[in-house]
Formats: sequence, C-alpha cells, structure tokens
Amino acid sequence: MDKGLSDKVEDFRKEVAASGEDIVFSKFPNKILELHKLVETTLETDSPFHISHAVMSTDTTIYLQEDTSPGGPIHKKRKRDDDTSELDKTSSTVHHDPHYAKFAGRILANKHMSQNIHGIIKNECAQLALMIDQVKLWVTLTMPKIEDGDNFGVQIQEEVLGELQRAQEGAYNMRDAARQDYLARARICSKIVKYPNVEDYTLSLKEHDEKQLYLARQHLLDIRNIYAVLTDLIHKNISKIRAPKAYNSVALY
Repeated sequence: MDKGLSDKVEDFRKEVAASGEDIVFSKFPNKILELHKLVETTLETDSPFHISHAVMSTDTTIYLQEDTSPGGPIHKKRKRDDDTSELDKTSSTVHHDPHYAKFAGRILANKHMSQNIHGIIKNECAQLALMIDQVKLWVTLTMPKIEDGDNFGVQIQEEVLGELQRAQEGAYNMRDAARQDYLARARICSKIVKYPNVEDYTLSLKEHDEKQLYLARQHLLDIRNIYAVLTDLIHKNISKIRAPKAYNSVALY
C-alpha cells in the first residue's frame, strides 16, 4: 500500500478508536442517566407516557364524510318490482364496481401515539443503533490477525461483538413497534367501521391504545438497560478490547 494512503487509513483507524472510546466512556453513561430520568417521569401525569393519555387520546367515533370526488359512487334509482330482469342484468356491475368499495365512515388515528410516543422511541432506537455501529467498527478494527495461541482476548472481543449485535437487533425491533401498532390498530378500526353496534370492538381499541403506552414505557426501560449492559461489559473488558494480545511476550517468559 502506498505510504500516503497507508497514513490516511491509519488516521481513520485512530479516529474510529477515539470515537468508539468516546461513545463507551461518555455517551453511553450519559444516555443511561438521561433515559433513567425519563423513565422516572413516566409516572407523572404530565408525562406523555402516563397511562391517563390512553383514555384522552383514543377516539372511537366514526366520522361520516360525503364522497364528492368525480369518481365517487353513482347512486342508481331503485328498480320497480316489474323490472327485476333489468335489475339482474345490472346487479353484478353494481356490486363489483370498485367505487362501491368506498365507505363514507372513517376513524381518526391516535395522534398522541403517532406524534409523541412513537417519535421518541424511534429517535432513541436510531441513536442506539448508530452508536452501536461505531463501537462495533472500533472493536472489529482492534482484533489482531488470525493465528494460533493466546486467543482469550479475541474471544472476549467476539463476545462483545455478539452482545453489540444482539443489542442492535433489539433496537431495530423496537423501532418497528410503530408499524406493528398501526397495523393492529387498523384491523380493530376496520371492525368498528364494519360493525359499529358491537361495543366490544370499541373497548378493544381502547385497550389496544392503553397497551401501547405500557409497551412504550417498557421500550424506554429496555433501551436504558441495553446501554447499561453494554457499558458494564465493555468497561470490565476494556484492556482486552484495546489490546487482546498485548501481554503475549510477558506470558512466554
């Protein structure tokens, strides 16, 4: 490799190492304290995560709206009894016309969840995943070349990388909670629109929104715990992460 290019690559490695250590020794601990404080405030009534918002933010009203679009359904006149043959000819067209699939009623989304709760969780998961990516790169670049003997430090690095990977997958799964909430809520809302007289569907929507607030608070706890576990694991094994085979020569004599 050209010396100038080699120097640039070495500078990049040093920059990655500095960034990784800054995350592990500064950003991770700060996020632990920040999220711990946020979790404690969820028990207060003015917190967006307080369970009281489940009742206030759930709107089960079916709002009716008139379809005035040019492609709206065409209302046919009622046929007389003596025109049954003509009705039979047009009935299949009427029932299979895609315009007749439009329903005038709609249920509003839970604005509190979409604008407040999901936004906070997605932001925290994005930060966690990004920082884990940087730490993974740092740990990977500190791994020595593959050779026989004294691989204990390398095993520690691999264990740390495995824990980082599991934490990142957890962040991705929690980031997907918003999509799962919308899909599950849409299924319940479609039932309410279709069967407005069945009260249990309305109650199930309220219970669903209440559950999402509980899950959101649990996600905050999980993210805080991920930061705490990663910080503890890396701090306890930092010497082997920085230099997994630094003491080989001492062990030989």
